[in-house]
Amino acid sequence: MLRTMIEHGYTVSGMSCGHCAQSVTEEITALPGVTEVDVDVPAGRVVVRADADLAEDAVRGAVEEAGFTYVGTASLVP
Repeated sequence: MLRTMIEHGYTVSGMSCGHCAQSVTEEITALPGVTEVDVDVPAGRVVVRADADLAEDAVRGAVEEAGFTYVGTASLVP
């Protein structure tokens, strides 16, 4: 059975380096259903692939736990 992956886009501020990206990736990856996280530090954009919808509050909490500011959802179109 194939699972449908859902992509979610978010804007995060305060990231400035690869370590920042790693911290955000680790926290978001720990959320249930998350399969992949891509962080674009210069753009402040995080794309999350999951096998289910994600609660925005859960993503906000993960970003804040990593030490950054959750700005909101972002378009997946560059």
